[in-house]
Amino acid sequence: MSRILIINPILYTSETNRIPKVKSIKDTMIYTFCLGFLNLGHQVTLLAAKDYQPEQEETYEFPLIFMETTGHKIFQPRCLPYMPELRGFLRKHREYDLIITSEVFGTWSYTASRICPEKTIIWHELAKHNNIMRQIPSKIWYHIVAGSMMRRTPVIPRSEAAAAFISRFLPHVADFCVDHGVNLQKFPEMVQVKKRNYFVVVSQFIERKKIDRTMMRFREFWENGHRDYRLYLIGQGELESAYRDFIAWHHLEDAVILCGQMTHEQLLPFLAESKAMLISTVKDNNMVSIVESIAAGTPVVTTSVPYNAAYIRKDGLGIVADDWGADALEKICAENDKYVRNCINYREKLSNTYLANQFVEYARQYWKSCLESDTID
Repeated sequence: MSRILIINPILYTSETNRIPKVKSIKDTMIYTFCLGFLNLGHQVTLLAAKDYQPEQEETYEFPLIFMETTGHKIFQPRCLPYMPELRGFLRKHREYDLIITSEVFGTWSYTASRICPEKTIIWHELAKHNNIMRQIPSKIWYHIVAGSMMRRTPVIPRSEAAAAFISRFLPHVADFCVDHGVNLQKFPEMVQVKKRNYFVVVSQFIERKKIDRTMMRFREFWENGHRDYRLYLIGQGELESAYRDFIAWHHLEDAVILCGQMTHEQLLPFLAESKAMLISTVKDNNMVSIVESIAAGTPVVTTSVPYNAAYIRKDGLGIVADDWGADALEKICAENDKYVRNCINYREKLSNTYLANQFVEYARQYWKSCLESDTID
């Protein structure tokens, strides 16, 4: 059994500097990730920015620390939070055997890697420079700060794209990727359900998700002899009114249904019965909704933008094409049994317990090799 600290200041995505309050953080990716270590018998603690503390009290399965952030004019909590108390916390609490931090470009990762270099692993997602101030801080950070002062810290990438990017700056990058995991205990029988004639979109209703494009492609499919199919839009956001107007203008009231926000308990059975999840995003990293779809045995039709697209294409978990249209929907329906079977065969690799074990084993082997060679560089 190991004592593990996970430092992940940003618990969920905020499109603006005003971080929306949520009732619970138990459906977040990192909370599920922590449960993977707990299921393996480890002691795990999650440290996050206080800006993401839910608006009502919750009871957690493991210790969760919310730490104050400062300097918001420069260090916006939605993208680059700064927690000045972290340094003292790490110096005081030496009991942890393993520290996992999110992202190389983060003051928290720098602090952990400098104070606890023999314990820290960075779980890295970004595959390009951060756009803050025309990428200047990001370029300085990766080339100078990380390149010279974080070289000893091992990195586990979350995608092939992230691995290619961070390998330009740091030498100790794992030769495997760890995506966002899911708690398969919530999906035990869903992969056995019969698929029904509908598609789903699970997304924020914002511009970069291009849900209007998805609706247009579905309309072409629907009008081409598939009037028994439906498209369900699950989520909420600033464009909801525009989507309602779009549906009315194109006379799709019977074909496209806005479902609003769903809890995980509501979403997962609904997702499991879908023929496919549809994605038209033009800007995203690893998408948790993709992981959940595959775990539910539901293939994905997506643009090549999400980093998950690499293994979707490689392992036949759906269709990847930037210009996907009605023909892609025809294909995913005609060969649905094959794609579903591939998802079922792949889902174990997305288990939070499986992924947590990869971290623990990699840490053990990495530092063992360092001791044997008496060096990390």
